Amino acid sequence: MSAARRPEGSAGVRPGEPLWLRAGGYAVDVRDGRLGRIMGREGPYVQLRPAGGGREWDCPPEQLRETVLREELWARVAELNQASRLP
Repeated sequence: MSAARRPEGSAGVRPGEPLWLRAGGYAVDVRDGRLGRIMGREGPYVQLRPAGGGREWDCPPEQLRETVLREELWARVAELNQASRLP
């Protein structure tokens, strides 16, 4: 199978893209500074959800940057706090 026809990997990363763009990871939308969990892909866009929940938004992959450790830890704590509030 040629590289052009190769399906996306199980993590949703397309050939030639960095591994941190995998579903379940975190990224920052450089257009407005929002941090979100990568939920998947929809066409040419990456879908993100705010840490702690909220409405998903779409972002072109070239407008995302990898999180630094502090940002990822903040996002994980926000998600754990949200989960502890659920019944």
